[in-house]
Amino acid sequence: MSTTHHPIAIIGAGLGGLTLARVLHLNGIEAAVFDLDTDRNARTQGGMLDMHEESGQAALHTAGLHEDFLKLVLPGGEAMRILDKHATVRMDESDEGSSGTRPEVDRGQLRDLLLDALPAGTVRWGSKATATTTLDDGCHHVTLADSSTFTTDLLIGADGAWSKVRHLLSDATPAYMGVSAVEGDLLDADDRHPEASQVVGGGMLFALSDARGFLAHRESDGCLHVYTTVKTDPSWLESIDFTDTAAAKKTVLEQFTGWHPSLTSLIADADGPLVPRPIFALPIGHRWDRVPGVTLLGDAAHVMSPFAGEGANNAMQDAAELAQALVTHPGDVEKALAIYEEAMFPRAQHAATDSATSLKVCFADDAPTGLLAQFAAH
Repeated sequence: MSTTHHPIAIIGAGLGGLTLARVLHLNGIEAAVFDLDTDRNARTQGGMLDMHEESGQAALHTAGLHEDFLKLVLPGGEAMRILDKHATVRMDESDEGSSGTRPEVDRGQLRDLLLDALPAGTVRWGSKATATTTLDDGCHHVTLADSSTFTTDLLIGADGAWSKVRHLLSDATPAYMGVSAVEGDLLDADDRHPEASQVVGGGMLFALSDARGFLAHRESDGCLHVYTTVKTDPSWLESIDFTDTAAAKKTVLEQFTGWHPSLTSLIADADGPLVPRPIFALPIGHRWDRVPGVTLLGDAAHVMSPFAGEGANNAMQDAAELAQALVTHPGDVEKALAIYEEAMFPRAQHAATDSATSLKVCFADDAPTGLLAQFAAH
């Protein structure tokens, strides 16, 4: 049986891969997108994202979707509160809806917007890449979990932190950053969890002290999405049985003795199972030498800690700039990739540096002092 060939193949149907496919499509260039999920609704897509004006929003302009994006923005979502472990309010900023520089949007709704803007069949669902190799003729060969294969002239890894494409360019792998999070939700918060709803407020909450904390945000469906976060070695998460939610909550709460009940309720009263989220990142300044016909974007290229809100924004900016380079240099893929990478490397390094700094500030022993100083400086 002959192997299918695709001129352009994108591995991963996250925000980066879909933005790339959309901008290429707008310019008459079709790409095949491969994703491990069985369909678009196979799993939830995470919580709210703040879309930065210079990166994520700029990419949406390039994709011709910015006006539709604005319809999805959560009113008041840019509000922010910073508390200490006693629930003492150290900063409380409201969102009057006037600035719009970093509006909040549901990640799942944003992904749906991008998916709906692509021709039917662009995304090949249930197509998990398990191996990638470069052939003697310069093409790239991809093997999927069902043992089917395809080849491509241009292979783009948009497949996240544990990319199956990265090894063609780099030996780097993500390293544990010393911080672990436990993810949970409080559903229908205003009615079912009024105390938690009040402490979180209308947007984002940082409750930080003693190298640990609660990071929570309000979502468009009225639930609260919570990350209970601890500076610890990776064995802490490994010691917790997340199949037993009650026991998992008890173990996590042992890290928060002496914290105000309105804060510990964010984990104690969580609805549904808890999800472990160890924080990994690639080395700051990760880059590679130009390899013909292959590149990376988003977390595959520069996964970083999430504490500066740069991940999705950088992935979408990567995608828009890569697409524009390919459109601007038809017939010269190598020039397009070189131009894209030359701009992406220093930009990603700057964002990764900011993200690493924010992680240290948020989980310092004297937190939230450093975070308050950061906001005061801006």
